[in-house]
Amino acid sequence: MSNTSDPGNPGTSDETPATTAGAGTTAGAGAEGAAGLTARLDRARPYALGLFRIVTGLFFACHGAASLFGVLGGAKGGGTVEVGTWPGWYAAVIQLVAGGLVMLGLGTRSAAFLASGSMAYAYFKVHQPEGLFPLQNGGELSALFCWAFLLLVFTGPGALALDRLFGAGARDGADAAAREKKTGTREEQATPVTA
Repeated sequence: MSNTSDPGNPGTSDETPATTAGAGTTAGAGAEGAAGLTARLDRARPYALGLFRIVTGLFFACHGAASLFGVLGGAKGGGTVEVGTWPGWYAAVIQLVAGGLVMLGLGTRSAAFLASGSMAYAYFKVHQPEGLFPLQNGGELSALFCWAFLLLVFTGPGALALDRLFGAGARDGADAAAREKKTGTREEQATPVTA
């Protein structure tokens, strides 16, 4: 073999073909593959967050509708909660309204904050006196809803939200466009998805 190296042609390298192929496959392709996967997952993040928001809001609104209107099996044991009873009727109204707003992505952070607080109240007032841990006191769903909505308070609605059409989301988009025009660079550049 010659002593010259041509990176484009493995046959002209001083290394054997086996070591060249092995090094390229494990080090180069592995790192490029992981970086490519991470980049694709990063581009999908707003859509995954939007889907998470929609599903969580839908499930929460369904709990409210079940308690208020007796649909989907009704309240505990069937039926509805009596109008004006504390805390059941008020919790059901919060569930229906806040869940619907979160699902639509309209006033997401405020609605999620209200929903998270109502579930924290439900956990500590109703479930926690029965036992220390959620598995002991039946409060898993209250705890999960509480933390899921608290997450949405900090992350915002993600993609596919009505907030993006008007309000804070549209204003943020206009601000980004103005900065792009002023500086000539984009803050986030979308990279095409490749297989």
